[in-house]
Amino acid sequence: MIKNNQVRAHAALLLAMLIWGSTFMAMKVVVTEISPMVVVFLRMIIGSVVFLGMWKWIRTRVEYRQGDWKYLCAMALFEPCLYFVFEGLALQYTSAGQAGMVTAMMPLMVAVGAFIFLQEKMSKRQLSGFLLAMAGVVWMTLGSVKNEHASNPWLGNFLEFLAMVAAVGYTLMMKRLTERYPAIFLTAMQSFVGAVFFLPLAAASEWPETITTEQWGILFYLGVVVTLWGYGLFNYSLTYVKATVAVAYINLLPAISLMYAMVFLGERLNIEQWMAIAVIFLGVYLSRGGAESEPDDKDNDGEVKTEINPAVG
Repeated sequence: MIKNNQVRAHAALLLAMLIWGSTFMAMKVVVTEISPMVVVFLRMIIGSVVFLGMWKWIRTRVEYRQGDWKYLCAMALFEPCLYFVFEGLALQYTSAGQAGMVTAMMPLMVAVGAFIFLQEKMSKRQLSGFLLAMAGVVWMTLGSVKNEHASNPWLGNFLEFLAMVAAVGYTLMMKRLTERYPAIFLTAMQSFVGAVFFLPLAAASEWPETITTEQWGILFYLGVVVTLWGYGLFNYSLTYVKATVAVAYINLLPAISLMYAMVFLGERLNIEQWMAIAVIFLGVYLSRGGAESEPDDKDNDGEVKTEINPAVG
């Protein structure tokens, strides 16, 4: 049974990456015509309506424990709130392909976050890989030229980097919460909190006179498929695999998002940017491997157990 759960968890992660990889392309299409805060608000509303229809089933499996409100609030603050603020703004200034490439930093940033907040040791190889990947992102940005897909790539890529910082905090909180809460409940909470958080931001933004059928289709895709299935699958996987294993799949996002952007949006990168991307992947590759520390305790199945420090956040 444990092995079957592991297989399902890895399959869920792969499918989640295929769904998430399309997010940059879908968001890029709508935020060029509609204010990012309006887009995210409508996305959260659509997702919330879907989850309300499922609420009778969702709530029966929830057992709140004293003090969990801190982690639930932190999770929602990191994502969707801060994450979508930064990403929505980022895609106004950079291309979907470049934004996707910045996500290659996330697994390395999780290691750095664990080093800073969890006092986990970080090897020289991991640190070197992180710095090299960071240099690659900077190089890719500097090698960008302004065009219809990226009006200000430096600002856009920096905002996407801040979105990744929020994603790291979200992942750490999710790993702790999935020990006690169903993934579907946590995903629903993200939509509910996001709808409330983005309401005033959307109200203060400029709304379009009309929203086309195509734009509504993309919004429903983001609100139902990406929110319900993307986050649901990722959160489900965290019930059975370590956070470090789950975020390792984020390495697939750059290639997937770049493929979508090139096929459906016609985005192209210059030779210098392709060289920078190679540096990013080299940095990610060098960061593989554990830190120079004592082995973690193992459970009865021989799998290394990683606990998230309850003091985080």
